[in-house]
Amino acid sequence: MNICYTVSENNESEIEPMTKVLIVDDELAIVTLLQYNLEQAGYDVDTAGDGRAGLTMATTGGYDIILLDLMLPELDGMEVLRSLRQEKINTPVLLVTAKGDEFDRVLGLELGADDYITKPFSPREVLARIKAVGRRYNIVTEATAVEHETPVDEVTLQFDDLYITPERKQVRKGNKTLALTPREYDLLLYFAQRQGRVLDRETILSQVMGFEYTGESRMVDMHISNLREKIEQDPKHPLLLKTVRGFGYMFGGE
Repeated sequence: MNICYTVSENNESEIEPMTKVLIVDDELAIVTLLQYNLEQAGYDVDTAGDGRAGLTMATTGGYDIILLDLMLPELDGMEVLRSLRQEKINTPVLLVTAKGDEFDRVLGLELGADDYITKPFSPREVLARIKAVGRRYNIVTEATAVEHETPVDEVTLQFDDLYITPERKQVRKGNKTLALTPREYDLLLYFAQRQGRVLDRETILSQVMGFEYTGESRMVDMHISNLREKIEQDPKHPLLLKTVRGFGYMFGGE
């Protein structure tokens, strides 16, 4: 990540990492509004006006976060997201959706989106979502850089052939390191640290997602489904991350 100078509220200069954001949207007014507010907040912002250009930039630009509109010329947002995840690019993606497009939001989450923003939105909401996702992503990025080092007092959580090393933000199944998105990792660690406890969807939304999503319990189901595809031998018959019908989910235990 690039380094830039920022000025804190107490007027003392400090050095912070600059987050690179890619906005993929064909509505000029929205792009202009987002770019202005993000740059004012200290972000490094690039933009793309269609899906094909956005996909090219997303795969080569080394971005930290992508804001991706669903309705795009050349290549729609779903195709862009699908292509990114198929190429094992786990950069956090915030979908920009129209109000009421529940199917699009659900499908986007199934494809690996980390969050969504519904139009119309305020710049303050967008900044809050980006900061929340960015904090998780920065932690994972920093951990990847020291993946082959041996931290002091390193602790690894083991569940059958699944190994979670919090100090490295690393998850392995057998000898294979899993490529989890930041949200998938947060979700897995949250469950693993509460082994044997039944957790309801509203608690998971509040504690892991970081926002209050009234009536959005389906979002939890989508992320858990994606996580099961990576950690379970047979995702349709999970042995680690189980459904407790009528209550929620439980990791391990009986």
